[in-house]
Amino acid sequence: MTVLTDGPLCVCDIKERVPVPGNLLSYHLKVLRTSGLVSASRRGRWVDYALADDARARLVAALPVPGAAAASGGSSSGGSSSRP
Repeated sequence: MTVLTDGPLCVCDIKERVPVPGNLLSYHLKVLRTSGLVSASRRGRWVDYALADDARARLVAALPVPGAAAASGGSSSGGSSSRP
């Protein structure tokens, strides 16, 4: 997704910058598009992809804050392990 931070790119330009096979890139772009993090617009036979305006805020809200589990008392299991 950082590839798209400077603005929209067509798939061919993304493929030059991301070292994955084309079918895998297409799959991940589809997942990002379905989740609403990336938008797609067709330009003739080309498809341009761009980050959604709220993509960064949504990712920050969804991802855990590093160290938050330690600050809140550890795991959520509620007790110590009784494994031998």
